[in-house]
Parts: sequence; C-alpha cells; structure tokens
Amino acid sequence: VQLQAFGGGLVQAGGYLRLSCAASGRILSSYAMGWFRQAPGKEREFVAAISWSGSGTEYADSVKGRFTISRDNAMNMVYLQMNSLKPEDAAVYYCAADGGGVVHTETWRYDYWGQGTLVTVSS
Repeated sequence: VQLQAFGGGLVQAGGYLRLSCAASGRILSSYAMGWFRQAPGKEREFVAAISWSGSGTEYADSVKGRFTISRDNAMNMVYLQMNSLKPEDAAVYYCAADGGGVVHTETWRYDYWGQGTLVTVSS
C-alpha cells in the first residue's frame, strides 16, 4: 500500500483545513485508517482513526468536536476535516493504514505510512 497525504497549508487560528489521503497499490477497504501528527521536537501522536467499514471512529481528546475523520472506500481515500484550528494543532500530519481493520491509537499497529503533509496555524 502506498499512501499520500495532502491538503496541508497555512491557516489562521479558528480556520479550517481538509486533509486527504490517497491510497494506491491495494484496496483500502479492509484496512483501518488513522491520522497522526508530529510537531517539532515532539513524538508522533494519534489524532483520529476509522475502521475499515467507517462505522467506528476514535479521536484524541485534544481534537474531539473539532476534527472529523471519514473515508470513501470506492475512491480509496481517507479524509480529516479540521475545524476551529488552534496553534497547537500545527504539525506534520501523517495518514496510516492498519491491516487489523479496527481502530487503534498506537503507532506500532499501523503497517503503512504516508509521507506527511504540513499544517501551520498562525495565531
């Protein structure tokens, strides 16, 4: 599976962005998908995950109510809608695929990773 995340950019605090993750090489429908982020000097952290069917989702407490993960299995795409962005949301965002199919928050459970897309939030 090859994953490519895109859609990052510079946004003002309170603004929004929609990240996309495109998959190729294998059909994503059997994989759970996750979004993680890594800020400079910090460890990579879990943001959101969605089960293979889309029926299950999980979010980090810091983004609950502001971010929404979704997927389109027919298009082999996963999305992260980010609203009410805060300066502390600034990071490189990565999408990842988990062959287990159910939502997980741990990085080690994910088999494939995209290259990341940078989100910058100005205050």
